[in-house]
Amino acid sequence: MSTLHNLRGCGTALVTPFTDSGEVDYKAVTRLVEFQISKGIDFLVPCGTTGEVATLSTEEHLKVVETVVSAANGRVPVIAGAGGYNTAKVAETARQIAGLGADGILSVTPYYNKPTQEGLVQHYLSIADSIDLPIILYNVPGRTQCNMLPDTVVRLSGHVNIIGIKEASGNIGQIGELAVKKPADFLLLSGDDPNTLPMIALGGVGVISVVSNQAPEDVIKLTHLCLENKFKEALTVQARLFNLMRLDFIETNPIPVKAGLAMMGFMEEIYRLPLVPMSAENREKLRRELKNLGLIT
Repeated sequence: MSTLHNLRGCGTALVTPFTDSGEVDYKAVTRLVEFQISKGIDFLVPCGTTGEVATLSTEEHLKVVETVVSAANGRVPVIAGAGGYNTAKVAETARQIAGLGADGILSVTPYYNKPTQEGLVQHYLSIADSIDLPIILYNVPGRTQCNMLPDTVVRLSGHVNIIGIKEASGNIGQIGELAVKKPADFLLLSGDDPNTLPMIALGGVGVISVVSNQAPEDVIKLTHLCLENKFKEALTVQARLFNLMRLDFIETNPIPVKAGLAMMGFMEEIYRLPLVPMSAENREKLRRELKNLGLIT
């Protein structure tokens, strides 16, 4: 059984830094990994939505994963993004990532195609059959226009390589149904920072977080308090983070979180089109909140 079956806590959905010339800034990637590990992060998730993976070439995608794996050096698990609307291409990318030493794959549902539930089952089974590496499913219908229903997830949980799901539907009723129906050892991870507390209360084991890029200590504390059933104390941390959780999504993710990390001095604030920098008004709101939290001076 994979060690990822015991995965718990807070994982950071890492951003991908770019240089002024638009190239991937691999030195900044390494700095971010060191920052996260120094603060006690439980695992790392490069090359997901927050990592602007849709704008990375295959070579860049693989090199970012390789860089994170090398920098982490076995200190924390690395679960690398490998998802998309072309099943054969996703499977090939997953095989390449497996060869780089990643501990698992995070695979978002196909977008644009809008597959049926049966199509989702066949898509993921095809990928799972092609690699010998744990897979965490990723359901985020707000981005993909494709909602993976609980019964579909339960069907997929029967495959030995499919061990969990990052659930970002925002539908607490659907999440509650999945929590009841899923196998006991199938990992339920929050894909929305504000829903971490209620999801763990329903049986979740952690979060793949955007906000932890900037405030890892606070999100780790929130997650672990929940896992210890200390929900009253967790609510205090939730209240502290509430404004940052909101502001990190005031414009399309990862625009605000990258802006915040640039303010914190970790990277240049560079995006790849079609993403563009934050509006001046929203940038000032984010700056004030980072200062309020003591993350910048």
